[in-house]
Amino acid sequence: MVPAFVESLPEAEAGEATKLAFEFLILTGARTSEVLGARWEEIDRAEQTWTIPAERIKAGREHRVPLSPRCIELLDRAEAIADGGPYVFPGRPSKSLSNMVFLMLLRWLKRHDITAHGFRSAFRDWAAERTSFARAVCEGALAHVVRNRTEAAYFRSDLLDLRRQLMESWARFATSTRAKVVPIGA
Repeated sequence: MVPAFVESLPEAEAGEATKLAFEFLILTGARTSEVLGARWEEIDRAEQTWTIPAERIKAGREHRVPLSPRCIELLDRAEAIADGGPYVFPGRPSKSLSNMVFLMLLRWLKRHDITAHGFRSAFRDWAAERTSFARAVCEGALAHVVRNRTEAAYFRSDLLDLRRQLMESWARFATSTRAKVVPIGA
């Protein structure tokens, strides 16, 4: 389902920034508000990371997101259409896209069965079912916090290198296309 949806995005009747932002949301496992509020100053191309400040994270602590090569491509395309403002995916000049933009895109695609936030769940299911990454790596990719206070006191790594491998694998899966069989006509 995820690869088919990602494959359908370029054909959607929506602005380029909206389509790029939606794919970026899927590939990063980020929340809608985090993607819509993404600012160029948060992107580190040299390290291929996106650092979301604590005030924009549900858990209230800074979150580094490893960026797959496909995410870098999306950022390059976003930069090419940028309006010079602070937002990676601008709506009106120097304003972020509306928080309704993904819902409207889903309506246009007649996908009433899914939500933008549902792609986080799809990512988590895929990671559990199709990979051997540790639970901590998968949960860390979603910026979830360790709830056990004792465990949290000893767990200080953000597992960035392992999360990078996980997110690159997710991006390959999400952007894979099924072979198209073309019948040979009579």
